Amino acid sequence: MMNSRRALRWALLLLAVVLAHLAATLWVQQQLGDLDGLGKLPQQQRLQVAFVRALAPAAPAAAPAVRAAPAAPKQRRARVVAPAASAASLPTAADRVEGPARPVDVADARAAEPVVPDAAPAPTAAPSEPAPTAGEGERASAVAQAASAAASAAAAAPAFEWPPSTRLTYVLKGNYRGEVNGNARVQWIRQGARYQVHLDVAIGPSFAPLMSRRMTSDGELGPEGLTPRTYDETTRLPFQQPRRSNVQFGAERVTLANGSQHETAAGIQDSASQFVQLTYLFTTQPEKMRVGDSVNLPVALPRRVGRWVYDIVGQERLATPLGELDTLHLKPRLGERRPGNELSAEVWFAPSLQNLPVRIRIQQDAETFVDLQLDAAPLQASEAAAR
Repeated sequence: MMNSRRALRWALLLLAVVLAHLAATLWVQQQLGDLDGLGKLPQQQRLQVAFVRALAPAAPAAAPAVRAAPAAPKQRRARVVAPAASAASLPTAADRVEGPARPVDVADARAAEPVVPDAAPAPTAAPSEPAPTAGEGERASAVAQAASAAASAAAAAPAFEWPPSTRLTYVLKGNYRGEVNGNARVQWIRQGARYQVHLDVAIGPSFAPLMSRRMTSDGELGPEGLTPRTYDETTRLPFQQPRRSNVQFGAERVTLANGSQHETAAGIQDSASQFVQLTYLFTTQPEKMRVGDSVNLPVALPRRVGRWVYDIVGQERLATPLGELDTLHLKPRLGERRPGNELSAEVWFAPSLQNLPVRIRIQQDAETFVDLQLDAAPLQASEAAAR
């Protein structure tokens, strides 16, 4: 009897061990099988491209002329014009001697000559709107010619060309209930008028991350930059089913992960596309890259739609594997967001690397953040791959 009870206990213990091993094996298989997908969960099909060349720092290219606004003409000091004088009221030689000497040009001499009206005088302008003098006419003609030349140069300048598909890799350091390490990758993929932006973050060893998040923006390219159509965000934790959030962008409405709908806004972005949209704005409108200025973007997050204001807080030189790079540091305003409720991202853009982000700090609160810093030269695809 005693032996049978002992044998039963051993059998139950063995069964528990086998079940534990089976559960662990199934979890490992799920993790390995989901490295490039989420099993049975529907997922956006990623565009495929080969990255063939390393990007080296270079002087920033001039902004496309088609995006530049025409320069405003210089303001001239207003000149008081007296009413037309008769021959009797013209200054005498004595009057001219008493006044200070000044250069006299042909236009002034002509303006001082009396005007003899014809037999049938044409209607004259009101005294408050005198007819332009010969000198003023010449200057107006010169301004018009300069504006026409600028417009012709802008029309002849090459249009903005989207950069080829690009991949950036980062080393990750941060804090989440203690120090954490990992890696991250940003991919910008373009094929024709379609784009995808992928942001992958993994905490822990690459072969068995403790936590990972994948963000994907899929949409189209237009004259105002990126137009997202759908956004996917997937988070994976050990021994848990992947958690997925999805945002759909329609022509008039945006549908969030909880099913709520909101009116769309011009230039609206998602959590992943906003970084590339900022690069686009800085490339086409370099006047926005001034310390003290700010950039305002409407952004649809999985749970709400709001406006993100990024302040350009300073210029900083960062040490990178490509050497020291000058960067612009952008920091989001807190606004209506409260620490701990939403992630915020500080970004450092490098003008010498096509305004790409060389550092991204994603923060939830003072004690929970990850800091991504470029760990190698960005890789780009050939131009032909984008067609």
